Amino acid sequence: MSTTQQASRTRSLGASLLDQVLAETVDPAYARAAQARADRPAPSRGARWRGQALVAVTMVLAGLLAALTYDQASAGSEGRQQIRAALIADIDRESGVTDDLVATLAQLQGQVSAARDQALSASTGGQLALDQLARQEAGAATEPVRGPGLTVTLGNALPSADDDPVAGRTPADTEVAQVLDRDLQLLVNALWSAGAEAISVGGQRLGPTTTIRQAGGAVLVDLRPVTSPYEVLAIGDPETLQNRFLRTPEANYLANLQVTYDWVFTFGRSDDLELPGASSTELRSAGPITPEDPPAGGTPAPSSTGDGGD
Repeated sequence: MSTTQQASRTRSLGASLLDQVLAETVDPAYARAAQARADRPAPSRGARWRGQALVAVTMVLAGLLAALTYDQASAGSEGRQQIRAALIADIDRESGVTDDLVATLAQLQGQVSAARDQALSASTGGQLALDQLARQEAGAATEPVRGPGLTVTLGNALPSADDDPVAGRTPADTEVAQVLDRDLQLLVNALWSAGAEAISVGGQRLGPTTTIRQAGGAVLVDLRPVTSPYEVLAIGDPETLQNRFLRTPEANYLANLQVTYDWVFTFGRSDDLELPGASSTELRSAGPITPEDPPAGGTPAPSSTGDGGD
């Protein structure tokens, strides 16, 4: 067969298929399907009612099941809230006991300091040691301070009344929306750079060795837990502190977090702030007081050897 004959045969087959599609429609198939439906006996009124009733009962049961599941989940959420409230009450109670012990410790430390001052003030060397000790205590923030300054409050987003008791917030959202230790560290560093002379976080005075760190979901300041909202007090010139603090990048960063996560972030000047002393630092070294030099022309007092000499 020649090439021309093969091409003519191909065009002929394509044309015949197209003619068949145009000539033979699917209308007869639709007609047969409609006739089959018409030939089937129509369901009785009772059968139709039973079908509708079955559908209605199924929907009601599904709704009841969904409502029951939601109620159980809500009850579980309420139970968790009750357990959480009980744990918070236990923490508050134990914190009260700790506060009482801290107050007793402060009282005893005051008595020890008074006895120490009385013993050292009897000599010139002791008085010099007291002066040096006072300077060291001021640098270690162990003494209470009082004066004007700035009050800054930083806290987690307040719960909304529209929150779903079952769904609530996802763990990831809760973790992101919480104030973390690094946020408080940024705030404290910004206040130091703004010229603060003394700072406390949640009633805990910050000293040279004080740490602010995260332990699970709690923030610890000097190993003591503090809760949101965190009140940060900074003593210094209020106007200077506020102006310098607002110009720091840390303040802008916290303001952006406030807008993003609906945090509590407020600050204002205070005329009279009172900060406690930081916890006493551990005694790491000690040495005897150098005795006074003997007066000119005098002889040092002989040391007692206890052997009487020969």
